[in-house]
Amino acid sequence: MTHFLSSDANPEGHKLEDVLKKIRNDIIYRATKIMDDNKPEAQHVLNNNLKILNYLSQSIELAENSTEILDKSFGHKSSSSPRIGKV
Repeated sequence: MTHFLSSDANPEGHKLEDVLKKIRNDIIYRATKIMDDNKPEAQHVLNNNLKILNYLSQSIELAENSTEILDKSFGHKSSSSPRIGKV
């Protein structure tokens, strides 16, 4: 069973790209809190966050592409049964 993502067991779950966007927004918010902190540790964390944001952006694009493929091939998800894979 999934905890956050939409699935047959969790039809009220979220699309992957929506969860990733919320995480991205949280990281941006936290990064703005430390961007003026010149301690080496803060700058190191900020640099790591910038790299993570790049990976998240790439992941969002991939997730959106998968949704587009599924929508184009099988229509928008409207029932509790999966569009692909095992039930």
